[in-house]
Amino acid sequence: MTSSKSDPYFTTFSENIKTISLPDKFTYPFYYQPHILAKLAAEQLQQHLLNQDDWHYDFGVNEQGILNGGLKLGQERADDAVGKMFAVLIVKNTCGELGFLSAFSGYLADSNTHPSFVPPIFDLLTQDDFFKDELALISKVDGEYNTLKNSPALVHLQAVKDKEVTSYDMQLADLKKQVSIAKKERKQQRLHASQNLPEQEASALLLQLSQQSIIEKLKLRDLKLFCKERIDNAGKALGTVEQELANLDKTHRKLKNKLQKQIFSQYPLLNTLGEIKDLNEIFKDSPFKVPPQGSGECAMPKLLQYAFSNKFTPITMAEFWWGQSPKTNVRQHNKFYPPCYSKCQAILNHMLEGMEIDKNPLLINPATNLDLPIVYQDLDIVVVNKPSGLLSVPGKSINDSVYTRIKAQFPAATGPLIVHRLDMSTSGIMVLALNSRANKALQQQFIERSTTKSYVAVVDGIVEQDTGEITLPLTLDIDDRPRQKVCFDTGKPAFTTYKVLNRYDNKTRLQLYPKTGRTHQLRVHCAHILGLNMPIIGDDHYGKKALRLHLHAQFLEIKHPITGKQLSFNVECDF
Repeated sequence: MTSSKSDPYFTTFSENIKTISLPDKFTYPFYYQPHILAKLAAEQLQQHLLNQDDWHYDFGVNEQGILNGGLKLGQERADDAVGKMFAVLIVKNTCGELGFLSAFSGYLADSNTHPSFVPPIFDLLTQDDFFKDELALISKVDGEYNTLKNSPALVHLQAVKDKEVTSYDMQLADLKKQVSIAKKERKQQRLHASQNLPEQEASALLLQLSQQSIIEKLKLRDLKLFCKERIDNAGKALGTVEQELANLDKTHRKLKNKLQKQIFSQYPLLNTLGEIKDLNEIFKDSPFKVPPQGSGECAMPKLLQYAFSNKFTPITMAEFWWGQSPKTNVRQHNKFYPPCYSKCQAILNHMLEGMEIDKNPLLINPATNLDLPIVYQDLDIVVVNKPSGLLSVPGKSINDSVYTRIKAQFPAATGPLIVHRLDMSTSGIMVLALNSRANKALQQQFIERSTTKSYVAVVDGIVEQDTGEITLPLTLDIDDRPRQKVCFDTGKPAFTTYKVLNRYDNKTRLQLYPKTGRTHQLRVHCAHILGLNMPIIGDDHYGKKALRLHLHAQFLEIKHPITGKQLSFNVECDF
């Protein structure tokens, strides 16, 4: 890339951009369509990534910038290639020249600094003596904790306690068995005495039997007291060591938190007003309260920090993923993405303060002029064909929803109404309950998965198999809400089967059958590298935004919550 002589990170455009109009306001970073200047800058940066030889990193792309090979459904990649997030910031320098700055998120090729990319706000990798004493103390406490946790003494004390507990359990079970047998025998003796013995002899025997019962109860009591004392003594010895472990762990966490707070204080983040706040100040009033790990290392904060520090004027921005997708998050090669919410939202709210920003499109209700057709209704339920763009329930900033419209249309309805939901971008069949009894019965059907439902989707690519199943467990991506990610450790089971309806123009029309109802399940299963690896057309979370998401809930079969009659609903999609 061609850098300005006056600034090594200010890159001039290789194409003639004189006829391109500048945007009136800076990009709203969390939901945007890249400006033509941002696209040109991204393409120029991508060419640099392909041609530079200052460093090496395996993105998993060839010399033409195309992903190497490809994965079939369910096949895992054997190599370690994985992409990175890059960003460009179009700026004017102090001379009024238009160019752009480039940055990457996190580290790249084991370094925080590379030619042509703006430097990090704070580079911990170059601080050899940074917090040396604190790091040494943390390491010392960590070593003591691990030594004690793996010590033979701890293992022995745990074994002693386990042995006492096992011994008690065995003795107690044996004694209870004896007591049970004796109890049955006494029952037979009492019966014999009442039927066959003289009154005086019967009374004497019954007294003797009662005394035996008391003696057995005392034996149980004595065994419990004896063993409890031994278990308690073993537990006290073990507890002393476990408390020492807990104290070391608490000290370790306190030291780490203190060091982390000191590190976060080394990020003096600027904005156009000249105000400076470090990460601790920025996040203290956020939902997280403390900065998430890696805050300040993302591309956009680096770019804005460098721009403000060098009196550049930000014009527009864009972030894109370059290379193979990771095995957790969904990232499509050469696709544009917003900055992550957890690490960047609070930071960018501060850094963009004082600038004219595009309105947040997510605050605008796209369903204002859209109808909500009713497919079926009776005294207990109503079935609607939700349009794409209408919320199922009221959101934080938009109240208009299927719920509010049905509530207004059926004012006498009772109960929560909502039985299940569709994503805002997904169209199709929703059933609502008009009373509490119907709601409870319908919810039970969805919980037990006794309903039958299918969706129609169009994905970006050709699906080779005519049918198949995707079983990728899903969980919330806490660093990038509301997106979901695949996690085989903590994810909830998610099952989807699919059938190809037809293939055309490098697209595939699918019938999707979700057996579970996880958030964004169909969208992630289609887009993820271990799923179909083909995002649904118009998926602004996991693919590329279009006029609408090509996902439609076409078919639903339920039992009527009151009559038990089988009901089937089918509504064709408009794409």
